[in-house]
This record gives sequence, structure tokens and C-alpha cells, in this order.
Amino acid sequence: MARKIILFELNEVPNRIVEEYCRWQPDSAFARQLAVCLRYETVTEDIGNLSPWTTWPSLHRGVSNAQHQLSDFGQNTAELDTAYPPLWSLLARHGVPVGVCGSLHTYPMPADLTSYAFYLPDTFAAGAECFPAVLESFQEFNLIMARESARNVSTRVPWAAALRLLANIPGLGIKPATLLDLGQQLMAERGAPERRVRRRTYQSVLAFDVFMQQLARTEPAFATFFTNHVASSMHRYWAATFPGDYDTMEFTPEWIATYGDEIRFAMDKASAMIGRVLQFADRHPEYTVWIATSMGQEATIAQPVETQLYVTDPGRLMAALGFTAGEWEPRPAMLPQFNVVVSPERQHAFTDRLSQLRIAGDPLVFRVAAAGFVSLDFGHYNLAPTAHAELDGDTTSFAALGLSNTEIQDKSGTCAYHIPQGCLFIYDPRDKAAKTGATQQVSTLDIAPTILQNFGVAAPGFMHPAARLGVPG
Repeated sequence: MARKIILFELNEVPNRIVEEYCRWQPDSAFARQLAVCLRYETVTEDIGNLSPWTTWPSLHRGVSNAQHQLSDFGQNTAELDTAYPPLWSLLARHGVPVGVCGSLHTYPMPADLTSYAFYLPDTFAAGAECFPAVLESFQEFNLIMARESARNVSTRVPWAAALRLLANIPGLGIKPATLLDLGQQLMAERGAPERRVRRRTYQSVLAFDVFMQQLARTEPAFATFFTNHVASSMHRYWAATFPGDYDTMEFTPEWIATYGDEIRFAMDKASAMIGRVLQFADRHPEYTVWIATSMGQEATIAQPVETQLYVTDPGRLMAALGFTAGEWEPRPAMLPQFNVVVSPERQHAFTDRLSQLRIAGDPLVFRVAAAGFVSLDFGHYNLAPTAHAELDGDTTSFAALGLSNTEIQDKSGTCAYHIPQGCLFIYDPRDKAAKTGATQQVSTLDIAPTILQNFGVAAPGFMHPAARLGVPG
């Protein structure tokens, strides 16, 4: 009989962090249960610049980015979903009950929800549609907070969305202990404003409560949960946690002391989530739990970021580039990117205009995809106060283009970045024997066909012909 599977997507956490955390917190749920898990070092086969919006679809679809061609959030995936459908879609087509919570590229929702127990799209969704509908109040709040705190954490509370969320808390499954923890966080910020950065983590904590209630109520055969909160903390605060990783340290001792515990804090919350999932599996031993990261991170440079350039008025930017309100639509993006769709017949004209745009003397980097999709790479950091833009050879201010050279609250840069090596841990409540360490290396492309094989679903021809992971039966 097929084992049910929970796929816990712990974005970008490398084995280095797992090992360090187990030393920091040897009594944590993660540390205590790791010894009984099957352990693998995974390697993504993606080429070029690695990013979660490419490595996760590679894992979910069993093909690398050379085939699926996803490079940015907001791309139209309709044709891709036909050519290289993701795991949950393939399973649902075969009548396997599926639940999805936050996995990347899960918006829009499937037209046919017959085999879905629940479906909560990712935090870059263009709308708050969910299944069941009770989840929409959470997703509305989640999307607003994610967009307002993408780089600097917003202190603004979207009260209308917050009140709708509060009214639905009993149906959402958000626990009183979580609300108490969140309240203590908000109180702590009064005396230590720098702790506001932890609000990003609490979005995942709230989402996890929602996921666990849906999991317990519906018990689907396959379920996913995605969290980015540890990855976010590693990008920003690796230099504070591991200052010895850098040949040159430009952060001050005060900055290191202030943010040195942020990765540990993020991992504490991840460990608590994992502990609850494993306890659920212990009560329901028909499940196995797969904890995957899709890739990892390692140290880059330890350089403070005082300012960064963002699009703050998209309408003004697009007007300067010759496009009126009805000729373009924004698409979700992770700052500092700006994603937009123009009509396909005007895509070439748009990219011609972009080719005439320079920031502080350098051409703007952008990427083009099908159906009029264009992704623009802003984020220029530590620009001089006199820095400006040029369009068609004419000097112009950033403000005239709808851009803002924004001060960064915590001065964090990208002091850790993506590497191909990640982790996969598989927990089987029916086998608590101690396992060997993470010695076997496997491709992330092996994960999808192995999960399909578990459910008796033949892997499509575009995937590896046979699964190569030794997993619980």
C-alpha cells in the first residue's frame, strides 16, 4: 500500500546550517529526530543563476530549468503546466488526494479541484483565491504583509484585512499559543525595534498553523508546505552568525551582535514546525515526512547595504517608457525585481525602450519570456547621492522614473547566496532505527519520480526513467 507523504519545503537551508543548529540546540525537535531520518545531500541540475523560482519547479516537475524555462515569478505557466506538470497536478489527475500550501508557482489555482483537499497558493500570488474559501482571509493578509515587508519590514497594519483574518481565526486553525507568541514579539519590538525583522518569520508561523489544521482535517495522501523564513534570514544575517567565513568584514561589531541570533531564531521556528509534523506522522504512521530544501546557501561578501534602488511608482516608470495604464499589468516579484506584462505585439518595443535606460551609467538588466512577460533587475545598492538615470541619452532623476533610492533598515546585504547543494531528510514513523549521516548525493530531479512511484503513478517520459532514491515502502 502506498505511503502518504508530507513534503516540507524548507527553502535553501544547507547541511551546514542543519549541523550547526543541532549543535546550538541539541534538545530541539530537529536535532532529536534527525538521527532516525534517511539523509541525502541534494544537488540541483539547474544552470545559470540559481534562484528558488527555478530550483523548486525543477524539483516539482523533474526537469531542470533548461527544459522548464521558468526564470521569474509571475510568468504564465499554462503551457508549461501542460508540457511539464508539477507533482500535485500529476497526482490529482490520477485521483490521489492532494493538499498544497505555499509551494512556489501555484497561482492561479487549478480549474478542477476535485482531487484537492486544500489549496493555498504561494505568497507571490496575484489574488487571494484559495480552497476552501475560509483560507482566503488569511491569504489576503499574507499577501499584503509579504509585499509591504519584502525588504524593509513595514510597521503598518492593514486593519481591514487583519480584522477579516481575526474573525476567521477559529476556522483557520491559528493556535492561541501562536497569537500569544506573536503578541510577545510585538511587545518586544517596543524596546528593541531591530527585532521587527522577525515579523517575516511569523508569517510562516501563522501559515503553518493553517496548514496543520487542513492536514489534520483532510488527511490527503500528498501534501506540501513551503517556508522561506530561514532562507530570508540566511541571506541577510549569515555574516552576523558566521563572521569568520569572510576574508573581509565590513560590518561593525555592533551589527554582528545585534543580528547574530537571527538565523538561530528562524531555525527555532522551523524546528518547532518540523516537530509538529513529525508528531502528526507518529499519530498517523501511514505518512512519511520529506524535508527538502531544493538548494542551499553559503557566504558571499560582508558588505553593509545603506541604500537600494526600487520601483516605487510603477505607473510613472511605465509612462516614462511610453506605456499608458491600459497597456501593461504588473506581476508579482521578489524585490528588487519588477515584473510586468505588456501586449506581446508591443513586447519588442518595450525592450527597445528598456535598452535605452541606464542606471548610474550602466544598462539595466532585464529578461524576456513568452506572452509579453518582462522582468527588470533593479536593486542597485549604495549609489552615490549624485547618481541618476539616463533615458534616450537624457539625464533624469530617479523620482521622475518612479524609482526610489531607499534606505535599508538593517543595513543587511546578500551576505549569503545560493549554491547547488541542499538537503533531503525522510522520516518514517515505522522505522526509528538510527541512520547513517548525509553521505549519499542525489539530484533534486530524482524526487518527483520517486514520489510518483510511491503512489503507483508512472513518471512521464520527460522525467528520469526510474527513481533512484531508497525510500520507505
